Amino acid sequence: MEVAQWLNLAVLVGVLFVFAAKFTFHKLGNPKNLPPIPPTRPIIGHLHLVKQPVHQTLHELSLRYGDILFLQYGTRKVLVISSPSAVEECFTRNDVIFANRPHSLAGKHLNYNSSTMGFSSYSDHWRNLRRLTTTELFSTSRTAMFSGIRTEEVRLLLKQLFQDSRRESAKVLLTSKFLELTFNNMMRMIAGKRYYGKAVMDQEGELLQDTIKEMEALRGSSNLNDYFPVLQWVDYQGVEKRMLRLKKKMDKFLQALIEEHRKARSDSYSSENLSDASKQKRNMTLIDVMLSLKETEPEFYTDQTIKGVILSTLTAGSQTSAATLDWAMSLLLNHPEAMQKAFAEIEAVVGQETY
Repeated sequence: MEVAQWLNLAVLVGVLFVFAAKFTFHKLGNPKNLPPIPPTRPIIGHLHLVKQPVHQTLHELSLRYGDILFLQYGTRKVLVISSPSAVEECFTRNDVIFANRPHSLAGKHLNYNSSTMGFSSYSDHWRNLRRLTTTELFSTSRTAMFSGIRTEEVRLLLKQLFQDSRRESAKVLLTSKFLELTFNNMMRMIAGKRYYGKAVMDQEGELLQDTIKEMEALRGSSNLNDYFPVLQWVDYQGVEKRMLRLKKKMDKFLQALIEEHRKARSDSYSSENLSDASKQKRNMTLIDVMLSLKETEPEFYTDQTIKGVILSTLTAGSQTSAATLDWAMSLLLNHPEAMQKAFAEIEAVVGQETY
């Protein structure tokens, strides 16, 4: 292609971007019934204002423009609310309006076409998922059934910490320990198996750990493809290609878990020598619960739905819990008086014989 043709192409692209920016942001010039809007820039909107840590950036903006403000991240509209009363109004009287989730590449490829609970919009499918989690998987009785798992995992953690502390120049990374605790706790409830820690590390465990880390990295990254859909045409930074590869790995792992439990259930119920207690023990994992429900509602409890629930439970119930424990310990270490008070209360109420 000659230089003149390249110049003409560049001019054409520039004109198209100008028109796209004008079409995208023309309403922001004369806002009607919208909260305060910080000054925008063509194409990117307010993305230039977003700096790490994001929560502090949003806090500073709220101090300047008020408790409710309107932002534009590329083609995405963002409502920032810092007032407790406004938040309550959004999630009570107007909860259905704010219940839908925007489409994203992560929802499409890593969450079964946005059918998991965290990515699904408000619908019959979402309500069924909510009913499943509240009445079947995480009810009071079901949570009580898993109390033994939680107790055992905490004991294993304390044993490991004690062993590590006896080594010369002992240095314990609690972040990784808390992550092992929460992941093993969730995986034992989901599938009845431990996958983290030196004692159980195998090829399957390594695959799970690596896959989860990749998924979290892709979910947590600033994916410009979501803010500028035109970039999806060229797969900017190869994000979609990486997601498709990761989707295949995770789906294979989850499907293998389901098939393993399906076979175990079939073998246990066909065995005459297996006691009722052993059969009941087979039904204690969350996968077994959903496979049991599949017998009466096969149209809802498809393998894809079950895999989506496993994925949501594992990711939402492990990383967040580990981060909470990490922050709690960090704050206690930086406030010795609070730690001493907590220790005295635990000793008085719980005692030292529990674990």
